[in-house]
Amino acid sequence: MGKGIGSFGKRRNKIHTLCVRCGRRSFHLQKSRCSACAYPAARKRSYTWSVKAIHRKITAIGCMIRNVPHKFKTNFRRY
Repeated sequence: MGKGIGSFGKRRNKIHTLCVRCGRRSFHLQKSRCSACAYPAARKRSYTWSVKAIHRKITAIGCMIRNVPHKFKTNFRRY
């Protein structure tokens, strides 16, 4: 079996789950570290080469503060 569509159906284990700090699905379960915000580190992950991403993350733009416990309670439904 190759790396195409057929092999994607076999993937069952979750590597990333929701992060408590940023709410994105980028918390690595084995590393116990968020790839988006570097939680549980004290400093938030941000680089100057990703200026657009920094602007998207700050709350002044109007980002919705994600309610992670509610997402978990509703079984991560999108609708």
